[in-house]
Amino acid sequence: MKEFSHYSGDGTPVMVDISAKKATMRVAKATGFVWLQRSTLELIEKRLLPKGDLFQIAKIAGIMAAKRNAELIPMCHPLSLSYIDVAIELDYKTKGVRLNSEVRLEGKTGAEMEALTAVSIAALTVYDMCKAVDKSMVIGDIRLVEKKGGKSDSGSSGE
Repeated sequence: MKEFSHYSGDGTPVMVDISAKKATMRVAKATGFVWLQRSTLELIEKRLLPKGDLFQIAKIAGIMAAKRNAELIPMCHPLSLSYIDVAIELDYKTKGVRLNSEVRLEGKTGAEMEALTAVSIAALTVYDMCKAVDKSMVIGDIRLVEKKGGKSDSGSSGE
């Protein structure tokens, strides 16, 4: 059986030592979706939500979350991120908001947890901004769609 990377010999949790790893360019992309009522989509599109412009606020929340990922997830390393973007698209066909993030850095680890955190917090921000007008929202389909760099480079995993 393979040893667990985040446990010491005595079974206590430890952060993985990455000091011997080589820095590489890393890119990760994640996606998520928030299902909403059509009337809520129309309020978002017209920028008439009581809490303000969802596009701007959710984007900033996602960017801030990616930068603070190591504070939220105990075994993640603090990283110096080079680029973070969160894109938000209305989808009337599926009735919701599609969230996409991209994170880039040159480092010894990382990018995928930061991309997933950006999408997750952006989705929670959408929920928070719409909860006064839509009680039926569902957050879901949060997943990594691409990871490049490092030894587990997966390329595209199908968006």
